[in-house]
Amino acid sequence: MSGTGTSSSSRRLTLSAMIFAVAMTFIDQTIVSIAAPNIQAELGLSNTGVQWAINSYLLAMAALFAFGGRLADTVGHRRMVVLGVVVFAVASALCGLTPKGAAAEGWLIAFRALQGAGGALMYPAALAIVVNSYALQERGKALALFFGIAGGLTAVGPILGGWLTQWTWRAIFWVNIPVAVVALVLIAMARPHSPHRPAPMDYRGLALIVAGVGLSIFGFQQSYLWGWHSVATWLCIVVGLLLLVVFVLVERRTAHPLLDVELFRDRAFSVQNVVLGVAMAAFVPVFFFTSVYAEVALGKKPSEASLDLLYFFLGFVVAAQVGGRMLDRIGAKRPVVLGCALSCVGYFLWAGRVTGLSESRIVWCIVLAGAGMGLMLGQANTDAVNRVPQLSYGEATGVTQTVRNYGSSLGLAVLGTIFASVLQSRITQSLTAQGMGHDAASREAKSISQLSSGQGSGGTASLPHFVRLGVAEATRSVLLGMSVIMAVAFVVALFGLRRGVQQELPADKRESRPAPAPETGD
Repeated sequence: MSGTGTSSSSRRLTLSAMIFAVAMTFIDQTIVSIAAPNIQAELGLSNTGVQWAINSYLLAMAALFAFGGRLADTVGHRRMVVLGVVVFAVASALCGLTPKGAAAEGWLIAFRALQGAGGALMYPAALAIVVNSYALQERGKALALFFGIAGGLTAVGPILGGWLTQWTWRAIFWVNIPVAVVALVLIAMARPHSPHRPAPMDYRGLALIVAGVGLSIFGFQQSYLWGWHSVATWLCIVVGLLLLVVFVLVERRTAHPLLDVELFRDRAFSVQNVVLGVAMAAFVPVFFFTSVYAEVALGKKPSEASLDLLYFFLGFVVAAQVGGRMLDRIGAKRPVVLGCALSCVGYFLWAGRVTGLSESRIVWCIVLAGAGMGLMLGQANTDAVNRVPQLSYGEATGVTQTVRNYGSSLGLAVLGTIFASVLQSRITQSLTAQGMGHDAASREAKSISQLSSGQGSGGTASLPHFVRLGVAEATRSVLLGMSVIMAVAFVVALFGLRRGVQQELPADKRESRPAPAPETGD
């Protein structure tokens, strides 16, 4: 049994080491967005270059998660965590050293992608180590802390970014270096041991999944710039999805596949992945839209706008601990179903109050929405990983993280389209009501909406009241969309999951995947 023979202090040290390791990956999902205007101004980047500096990180991480998970299970979890931390730290340092001039754009994009690759190598291995360090009946509490802090750091990213940018935008990358050093020291002290099993790498499957995930998520990312009417948008998405279908067919006939598609025969594993994919469409986008609302509609400074995320973080972290204990005592269904319901209600109530342009009226709604997400996200993830054999923990994490990235990318694309459409419509109506012709009003509304939604490089302090109200109304539409998303997750969890505490897999199934070499340890 995982965790047997390991002291409590050693497990806590291992957990701390893995939290420090993955902390960088979560902070960097959101920290760059807040510093984007400063980066663009100093380096002279194009709007497209800035967008790629943000998206290349997410794209590389999403495309390589499955590879990182499989590599961790076959090469060794501790080895891959160390490699991932080193790659991430070096890439961060080089991002911070981006030179001015013609090479700046390509340099920053390339090393942001390398950061994403480091995160993809590190995260599945880190989670596998934590899972292996705790017995099944103790994982809920341990992983609640892991996911609670990790999820909270996603919210802390914009806050930290706003503070560091006041000194220099380069500090948002350099801050990863001391975190990496602490992680490496803790790993050396803990020396976590988890089993792995050498196996040949399925390069054909790797090429298919990287191309499939990369192309489809790229299509989602570019939908805002290209539009949903663009042939290029749909070509990327459709070709990417077709490649993933081919990937599944090929993997079913491969002796040593990159991803064992038989994992999806387990009902709970499949359902929890659907729940995760759906819920992430409302989780990651909330950080972006909350910051835009606070900065534009409420008129806060960029360094202050992200403080609203602390309310979400507060609800998330507290509820994550409650959910972890519920998972250990009564199983995953109740916290997942209840969390989906709470977040659905929280987003709905939040949507009903944003047009009042009063922060005090929405605080408790933000806390409620955050609590709902904290109650269910970590527990759904933990329950999914618990369902697979011990030697496939990294692989299973690669699956769940790929699904989560798919959900968040799709959510940002669809909700971003809704936000822009509603905002342009409201501004056009306001301008025409003031006597401007419809065509001229439409052009002006498009220009203002790009500035108000973070696509421009200017400030928002001088925006008139009707623009602030338009942003609030667009935010309301987005929050209502998030409420609907969580209602879908609620229905899937309610009817797809079964009650009860999961039992430890029988000994003959814990290491069920055949291998060409005997099992070894890190």
